[in-house]
Amino acid sequence: MPRAFLVVMDSVGIGGAPDASAFYNGDLPDLGANTLAHIAQACAAGQAEEGRTGPLNLPNLETLGLGAAMRLASSVPFPGLDAEPEGLWGCAAEVSPGKDTPSGHWELAGLPVPWDWCFFPDETPSFPEELSALAAELAGTEGILGNCHAPGTAIIERLGAEHMRSGMPICYTSADSVFQIAAHEETFGLERLLKLCQDLAPYLHAMKVGRVIARPFTGSEAEGFTRTVNRRDFAITPPAPVLTNWVQEAGHRVHAIGKIGDIFTMSGIDTLKKGADETLMQHLNEALETAEEGSLTFANFVEFDSLYGHRRDISGYARALEWFDAQIGEVLGKLRPGDMLLLTADHGNDPSWPGTDHTREQVPVLVAGCGTGSIGARGFADVAASVAAHLGVASQGPGKSFLLATG
Repeated sequence: MPRAFLVVMDSVGIGGAPDASAFYNGDLPDLGANTLAHIAQACAAGQAEEGRTGPLNLPNLETLGLGAAMRLASSVPFPGLDAEPEGLWGCAAEVSPGKDTPSGHWELAGLPVPWDWCFFPDETPSFPEELSALAAELAGTEGILGNCHAPGTAIIERLGAEHMRSGMPICYTSADSVFQIAAHEETFGLERLLKLCQDLAPYLHAMKVGRVIARPFTGSEAEGFTRTVNRRDFAITPPAPVLTNWVQEAGHRVHAIGKIGDIFTMSGIDTLKKGADETLMQHLNEALETAEEGSLTFANFVEFDSLYGHRRDISGYARALEWFDAQIGEVLGKLRPGDMLLLTADHGNDPSWPGTDHTREQVPVLVAGCGTGSIGARGFADVAASVAAHLGVASQGPGKSFLLATG
């Protein structure tokens, strides 16, 4: 029986979203944002030389059709990435009313988001008084810190010491539908932080806030603060079956790598392995050796987004892409006959763009193991339908398989 490996390169967008003008970073619409093209331009111009050098070098992704997908999605010019594709390639646009992690992943898994998310205003305070009071009550503190929009690393630098002195949790948000709580793993306690997020999540989910995110950190005022790998997302459970459920209900195993388990609240998932991206790549390689016939392995590599996109670090993003490309070269060599490897993304996060938030973009769809050729411009939900078709599982969503379309 065939196996499928669905890998999300978090935030690796390729521009050209038809509705980009309706999404913003601050007062600037995302029209013209293009994560990969602008990184390639900066590399070619010698403007991304920290820890790497020269033009963006992604030979394995290029061979799968990355450059061709980029040219299909957008007219933004970029140098290189012009090899003849040897896989199935195309681009995909999202219809869900958000450019966040749950919206992208749910739709890739066959379920466009059926409601408008709740977003908190970019002002201070950002949260309603009753929400702030509830967070403090559940934390057992006199109040909360933050109560604003902020990048996660910046707010712990600014408020980490005050948090350690006062014991109050740092609560903040972004342009996404999220309520994030940062706390020191030792002085506040990791389990206490996780329980606080878990207890607060039902209230926020009822408001249609997509995720409550625990953001633990360590360190001191003197040495600086560092976020740890113990992040956990408490997300709304999808309101209808998604790809993971379809596969599991058909009697096959589903393995999650990275934050997939959090995004889907473990719905339809048999096993979960987490860690930093280097560790996640080890888990993916292990899955290539051990995953059962008929199984789905669903992985997310988050550090493009979390470490480089939000921080607008072009050099770092380029380094991460080149590392990932080299690793994917090894992965491709381990695929068995009948395996599908599908690489895609959930949104953009253009590190050259003003602001710090995601950008509304189309994403690449690159497939190894299922032939060669263009699949054209697709919808996110077509990814789920195509994976289901490969595994011989009935699709329950609106997507159409591009495998059937290409014969």
